[in-house]
Amino acid sequence: MITIVLAGVIALLGTLFGTRLAIAFLVRKGYGQLIRDDGPTSHHTKRGTPTMGGIVIVLSVLVAYVLSHLITMTPPRMSAILILFLLVGLGLVGFLDDWIKISKQRSLGLRSKAKLAGQVLVGLAFAWLSFQFPDERSGPAFYEPFGGITPASPAISFLRDIPPLVLPIFLAIPWLMLLIAAASNGMNLTDGLDGLAAGASVMVFGAYTLVNIWQYNQSCAYFDVAGPKCYEVRDPHDLAVVAVSLAGACFGFLWWNCQPAKIFMGDTGSLSLGGAMAGMAIYTRTELLLLIIGGLFVINTLSVILQVSFFRVTGGKRLFPMAPLHHTFELRGWAESTVVIRFWIIAGLFVAAGLALFYAEWVTGR
Repeated sequence: MITIVLAGVIALLGTLFGTRLAIAFLVRKGYGQLIRDDGPTSHHTKRGTPTMGGIVIVLSVLVAYVLSHLITMTPPRMSAILILFLLVGLGLVGFLDDWIKISKQRSLGLRSKAKLAGQVLVGLAFAWLSFQFPDERSGPAFYEPFGGITPASPAISFLRDIPPLVLPIFLAIPWLMLLIAAASNGMNLTDGLDGLAAGASVMVFGAYTLVNIWQYNQSCAYFDVAGPKCYEVRDPHDLAVVAVSLAGACFGFLWWNCQPAKIFMGDTGSLSLGGAMAGMAIYTRTELLLLIIGGLFVINTLSVILQVSFFRVTGGKRLFPMAPLHHTFELRGWAESTVVIRFWIIAGLFVAAGLALFYAEWVTGR
């Protein structure tokens, strides 16, 4: 538990103070955000605001993880290392996108196919590695032929693995890649208002901190908990360290990212945080539960899908005044701060509902 607390505090302080230094550096270099002309006109005042703040978030999480383990003299675990790999890998894809926007002075960075290719490459490596490194201390699992409990399971999961839905590896890997791409793009679409994505991320990663701590206390592998409801997961304690680092880093970053934002996280932050969110769902065996815990991101993503589909089917008509959905409320006269706070409330309700379902399953099935 000390490692978890230390990681959260270090990550929070890292972004709280590190972001201030990053703002000064980015302003000095003139690395400011370019605003798309097809967005709300009120956003044009944000032109020139420093971007790529996601670099500070990623670095703070890495530093928090390493320092917390050095201070408590605890060894790192493979599940956490793979989540950090996903965080950094997608962060690099996002950084390339942000850098092209800045260097070429245009509102669009990587072409959509290039960005997707980067996400697929990182997701493929993560998915394949997730089925390696079986834990020799694990209890009996229904997928024992894989050599024990690996970081990820070949089964589709909701509140835990669903045994009838065990996928062969050639299908399990694309499934994990789909989850990663969906979550990272969902986060990217939500990062359109000051503080919206960062604040919602604090709640989601805070929820996964609690999920991992609970799974650690009820782990089949670590404490030989009797009964069918213990959790067959690998490295839940170390995953809690990563989750709290992500929550703390986003919380500290929010100090500078709330309206009026002094810095944006950019694609560097949104892609990496979205990927880490998917990684947490995969490793905690709560893949489909992410649809509820991350409900705000799902709503925004669906609004874009519906908008594009409706536009194509009707030959140019729009279902919403603007997508993602938060821009619709801006166009209807809501102040940006009002939209953000109300969407935070929605995110909190989704997170609470997800945690309630997770706990209720354990209580009623005990």
